[in-house]
Amino acid sequence: MRVGWLTDIHLNFLPPEARSDFYRRIADEKLDAILIGGDIGEAESVAPMLAEFAATVSVPIYFVLGNHDFYRGSIAGVRNLIRRHCASTRWLHWLPDTGVVPLTVNTALIGHDSWADGRLGDYAGSGVMLNDYVLIEELRGLSKQERFGKLNELGDEAALYLEDQARQALTYWKNVVVLTHAPPFRESCRHEGRISNDHFLPHLGCHAVGERLKRMMRQHPESNMTVLCGHTHGASEAQILDNLLVLTGGAAYGKPELQRLFDF
Repeated sequence: MRVGWLTDIHLNFLPPEARSDFYRRIADEKLDAILIGGDIGEAESVAPMLAEFAATVSVPIYFVLGNHDFYRGSIAGVRNLIRRHCASTRWLHWLPDTGVVPLTVNTALIGHDSWADGRLGDYAGSGVMLNDYVLIEELRGLSKQERFGKLNELGDEAALYLEDQARQALTYWKNVVVLTHAPPFRESCRHEGRISNDHFLPHLGCHAVGERLKRMMRQHPESNMTVLCGHTHGASEAQILDNLLVLTGGAAYGKPELQRLFDF
């Protein structure tokens, strides 16, 4: 099975002709399925742009959402919109609603949007103020401590879901691919070749997801897990355990590209 992985493609930064060229370029790869790790557009554009993409490639697209996909909207509202949109098309599959996806007899796919949960680095000492905290309804207008609680809540939601899905997948498949947006480990949060500092780490990585996945793979030493994430725009590979590999996709605004091809 030939699968292509994309992340942080930010299609809203491209004019219509450039988007069409990008879709055709991906279609020319003759893929059996496409994985998209979030940051596809913004609240009003993410569903239409996914529809454009699907209409060109005509293969299953399994995706999660990133923080930018909720900009100028709400987390709850965008999720509901995406859920309704996926129900009306054969090609689009939002992984938090899809559950475990068999790719081959040996490999399964799971995924969740995830969120940087504030627990990596030094949240209390960080002066970083992301656009997330101004442009997303659930995060806007909160005090720093209130925002920390909300980030914890979003990270825990992802961690609990992925733990449950991983447990199911590892019962039947030897290899599990996890598609998510926020990197789950400090080692996978890199920018310009270096691990991000303690001021940025709280806003980049999801510690809760990392701890659950690491515990799960220690319980299943005979199995393998590959995590595909993005968010930092810095490409990296991190071997967390012998059987747990994290690939973080690189990205540049206005220049979406295929991160990697997999032959499962």
